[in-house]
Amino acid sequence: MSDFSQPIHILGILPSRWGSTRFPGKPLHLIAGKPLIQHVWERCKQCSRLDDIIVATDDERIRDAVIAFGGKVAMTSPDHPTGTDRIAEAAQAVPEATHIINIQGDEPLIDPALIDELAATMAADPTLDMATAANPLDPADPAVHDPNVVKVAIALDGRALYFSRSPLPFFRNPVEGLPVLRHKGIYAYQRSFLERFVIWPPSPLEKAESLEQLRALENGASIKVLLTADTSPGVDTPEQALEIERLLSAHSSPL
Repeated sequence: MSDFSQPIHILGILPSRWGSTRFPGKPLHLIAGKPLIQHVWERCKQCSRLDDIIVATDDERIRDAVIAFGGKVAMTSPDHPTGTDRIAEAAQAVPEATHIINIQGDEPLIDPALIDELAATMAADPTLDMATAANPLDPADPAVHDPNVVKVAIALDGRALYFSRSPLPFFRNPVEGLPVLRHKGIYAYQRSFLERFVIWPPSPLEKAESLEQLRALENGASIKVLLTADTSPGVDTPEQALEIERLLSAHSSPL
């Protein structure tokens, strides 16, 4: 548990790497004249609850681009097995941080209000190890059966019970008003918990589902799940980058 006698300091970290099987160089791909990572950075700068923001990367090209637009960078090892390991190393550059928020570096439309809500949730409850977010889905939505869409089941107090690529829950009986929850890949951590997490070996359920957050649950972590209407899309392909550019252009067009 964090030492709450010290001032709360919330650090936003944007992991950003060059290598991508489907989209090499994605962080520097220009969307509406700016690199993708700059769009995410600028969304984060709109937050009121982040005390600091850094980009975590292992690539000098990304480092140079971030510095050029006025951002801050932490260079990390290229050998990290997961993004969480990269986040933990980057956090060492800001030792005063008591909480860390892992903000995906490929979501240029992320809602700053969601980031602030995660920050406020962690700051207000010292019993939480982590917090994350989920979007309600209609049980009839085809995404429920898509293994690329991660689902989460939550307890009555809003804490995560399980994450899965399978349909979750399985509706043997219809329950009125019970949605399926699509997990959104944004994480807030107590610093002390993050430092413990990256020492633990990959857990059995984590390896079975290829979901890193299951390692936290298997080790008894408390993860608060915030329900959100933010369905901001990520960028995994050049085609998706074009769609984001279209959305940004439509948003900025005068009425």
